[in-house]
Amino acid sequence: MEAQIDGMKPNDAGAGPVKVGRYRWVVVALLFAATAINYIDRQMIGVLKPTLAAEFHWSESDFAGIVFWFQVAYAVGYLSFGKIVDVVGARLGYTIAIVIWTVSHMAHGFATGMVSFAMARFGLGIGESGNFPAGIRAVTDWFPQKERAYAIGLFNAGANVGAIITPLLVPLLVLWFDWRMAFFVTGVFGIAWLAVWWIVYRHPTEHPRVGAAELAWIRQDPADPVEKIGWARLLTVKETWAYALGKFLIDPIWWFFLFWLPGYLFERYDLDLKTFGLPLAAIYLISDLGSVAGGWLSSRLMKAGRTANFARKMTMLICAVCVLPIWFVQSIDNVWTAVLVIGLATAAHQAFSANLYTLPSDMFPRGAVGSVVGIGGTVGAFGGMGMALFAGYILDATHSYEVLFAICASAYLLALLVVHLLSPRLAPVRI
Repeated sequence: MEAQIDGMKPNDAGAGPVKVGRYRWVVVALLFAATAINYIDRQMIGVLKPTLAAEFHWSESDFAGIVFWFQVAYAVGYLSFGKIVDVVGARLGYTIAIVIWTVSHMAHGFATGMVSFAMARFGLGIGESGNFPAGIRAVTDWFPQKERAYAIGLFNAGANVGAIITPLLVPLLVLWFDWRMAFFVTGVFGIAWLAVWWIVYRHPTEHPRVGAAELAWIRQDPADPVEKIGWARLLTVKETWAYALGKFLIDPIWWFFLFWLPGYLFERYDLDLKTFGLPLAAIYLISDLGSVAGGWLSSRLMKAGRTANFARKMTMLICAVCVLPIWFVQSIDNVWTAVLVIGLATAAHQAFSANLYTLPSDMFPRGAVGSVVGIGGTVGAFGGMGMALFAGYILDATHSYEVLFAICASAYLLALLVVHLLSPRLAPVRI
C-alpha cells in the first residue's frame, strides 16, 4: 500500500488522508516501563557497590567476579530467549523473562557473601536477557520499518530512566531501612508490571483496540518469507555477524558504565551514599535524551527519503564521534564537568545502540529477528564478561581508569567499521 508519513494513510474513497490509530505507542510505553524496571534491578549492585564492598570486604576483582556471573547467565539466556520469543511470541516470552528476573532480584536480599550474590546475579542475568529479544520482537510486530528505530529508541530510553531512578531511590531505601529491604521493595515493580502486561498486550492482529487503518499501517512493508530460519543457518550469514560483532564491541562499554561509574564517582570526587546520586542521575538523564534523539534522527532521515543504510550509519557515525572526549575524563577535576563529558558518551552509546538494535529487523524476516538479536546479545555478553574481568584486574593493578576510558572512546568507531565492512548496504538477507 502507499503509506503516508506521520501516521496518515490515503482514504480509499478519495476523501483525503485518514488518521491512523496510535495504540502501538501504548505498547512502546509498556516496553519502556519494563526496560526501566530491568535497569533498576540490574544497576542496584553498582549503586550498592561501596556499601557491599565495605560490609563483605570485596576487592575490585571480587566485585568483577560477581558481575562476571551475571554476564555468563546473560550470554546463555540471551541466546535462549531469542529462540523462545521467536517460538512463543513477545507476550509469553516477556512473561517468562520477568518472572525469572524478579524472583532472582529479590533473592539478593537473602545473600550472605560472594557465592550467594553470584547465584542471585546468575538468575537475574537469565531473566533480564529476555527483555530486549522480547521487546524488539514486539516492536517488529507492531511497527513498520520506518518507525522501528524511533520506537526502539523510546523503549530503550527506559534503561536510562531506570538508571536515573536507581541512584536516587536506592540510597534512600538503604538509609530508611537497609540494603536487603531495598531489593525487596524494588522487586514489587516487576510484579506490578507483569499484571498490566498480561491484561493489555496482544499481537496487533488479535487486539480489539487496533483498527483496520492502524493494522494496515503496521503491515505496510513487504511480506516476510514464511520459512523458519534456524541458528545454524543464521551463523553462516555475514549480516548476523555485522550485528553480533557490533554488540561485542559496544555492550561491554555500557556494562562498564553501569557497574563501575558509581564507584568511580565515589573515589575520584570523594562522594558518598548521600551525594553521588545526583551526578549519576544527571549522567543517565542526558543518556535518555540520546536514546530518543538517536532513534528520531534515523527515522527522520528515512522519512526524508534516505535509505536505511545511510540513516542508520550516519547516525551511528555521529554517535561514535561524540564518545571520543571520554578518553580524557579522568583529568577533569570538576565533578559536573565530568558529568557532562560522561553523559555525552552514555547518550551517544544509547543512540548508537538504538540504531544497532534495528539492524536485525532491517535485514532479516520477522521469524528470525528474535534469534539474531539473541545471537548478538550472547556475543555482546561474552564481551561484557571479558570487560568485567579486565576492569577488575586493571583497577586492582593500577588504581587508574585511564586505560578503561581509552577503550570506551575507541569502541564505537571500530564497531561502525565492522558493521559497514560486513554489511555495506544493509541489504535484506537472502538465505
